[in-house]
Amino acid sequence: MEILGLFFTVIVLSATIPLFSSLLQFSFAGLHGIFNHYKKTEHFTPNVAIVLPAWNEGDVIAASIDLLMKMDYPKDNFKIYIVDDASTDHTPRIAKEKEEEFLGNVYHLRREKGGEGKAHTLNHGLRIIFSQPWAEAVLIMDADVLFEKDALRKMTRHLIDPNIGSVTAYIKEGSFPGNLITRFIAFEYITAQAVSRRAQNVLGQLACLAGGAQLHSRENMLAIGGVIDTSSLAEDTFTTFKTQLGGRRAIFDGNAIVWAEEPDTLKGVWKQRLRWARGNIQVTKAFKHLWLNKMEHRQLGSFTFSFLWFSIMMMPFFMIGASIGLCALFFVDFKLSWVTFRLLWILNVIVYLFVTLFSFTVDTESAKRSWVQGIVFPGIISLTIIILSVIPNYLDNLVAEALLSNNARSLTAFIYGFVLFIYMWLALCMLCAWGAYRAEMAGMPTLLINIMALISGFGPLLCAITFASYISEWQGASLTWDKTEKKGNVKVLK
Repeated sequence: MEILGLFFTVIVLSATIPLFSSLLQFSFAGLHGIFNHYKKTEHFTPNVAIVLPAWNEGDVIAASIDLLMKMDYPKDNFKIYIVDDASTDHTPRIAKEKEEEFLGNVYHLRREKGGEGKAHTLNHGLRIIFSQPWAEAVLIMDADVLFEKDALRKMTRHLIDPNIGSVTAYIKEGSFPGNLITRFIAFEYITAQAVSRRAQNVLGQLACLAGGAQLHSRENMLAIGGVIDTSSLAEDTFTTFKTQLGGRRAIFDGNAIVWAEEPDTLKGVWKQRLRWARGNIQVTKAFKHLWLNKMEHRQLGSFTFSFLWFSIMMMPFFMIGASIGLCALFFVDFKLSWVTFRLLWILNVIVYLFVTLFSFTVDTESAKRSWVQGIVFPGIISLTIIILSVIPNYLDNLVAEALLSNNARSLTAFIYGFVLFIYMWLALCMLCAWGAYRAEMAGMPTLLINIMALISGFGPLLCAITFASYISEWQGASLTWDKTEKKGNVKVLK
């Protein structure tokens, strides 16, 4: 029995791995003010070819181009290439109009046969760009992304250092007026970009250049083949890894800000993030020789990078395992199950407070718009458990008799069910999040969907999507360009 109890305890406590991963990233991010690349930058405005892939982007592409043309960057030093992937809407008309309006700065490159995917579309433009010597750098962006006036200049300044191969901007959620889902994403982007990528700068290892705003030196792009990987759904991550494996650094500039319209429905989030999560699985397999192999690359092959990478990749399994372990301990050794449960959730409290408060200080502008979503990010039920966990003796008093006897059967029927429920919640919250997504797919009222999303939390939704990505990969789902639908609701929210 003791061995069995120890086994299940280890399974439960494995769920603390993502918690320590978050603490590690946020701790390193706090050092970014000291360890950064800004001191090596200078004013630098190389010739930049801006590659804008477009597949039925007629509602958003005009605003993106107009804002690019208003950038604080010499107009003689940038050209915009709209790579039209055989669009069937009014994208070709808009592209031609902008080409005529901004002669010498905007070019419409039409693919008559499209549908192969974003990477193929980008490569069509890159082959044309690199066939000429003009471009000294390449900016890859999305059709709906809006650049702040000084964003490109803040990115190019890093390329004065020949050791820098790529620079990515801080993409912020800019849907206006926005809703519950977009504000969840706005807060998530503080943690996933503003904090995490600062930490990765400090560690000298970037996991992913943002697909919607990534700048490459010409030398770097040619060194990694001059084209974008077409074998996966994570072409941006492949490019990031290849850049660093090729000997150049890929870095994040949190002061170079661009705005994007993100999904405003659970369906849209599910489609977008499933693509991202599947891409991460593909990257994990493609670079299997890299993990924990510092001989291959000092930073990417480090224990720290593998720890951060796999703690996210494996998070749904940690959560499911913790629930199974707690429920097993409930019957095997109730006292041990309760101690383990309290330890796990006290660690959750510490990380929740640290991460949430830190995020509010990193990007106060986004936090002001999404502070409610930041607080309820783990879900209302998880937040309730967090609160109950720090109230002195409250939960212990509920199960006092069972703790004394170490027998769960001494609990009243209600408390018995309550304890099992909170033990199972780490897994059930993902199921509840999936249920909210399925309810939306079934056409249920928005109010009901929002209530379900608030109860389950946005974090568990992302975990549920990660779990679903393993199933999709196992089933061999297609690798088509299943892009997010845009409505043109994005604004530069300053």
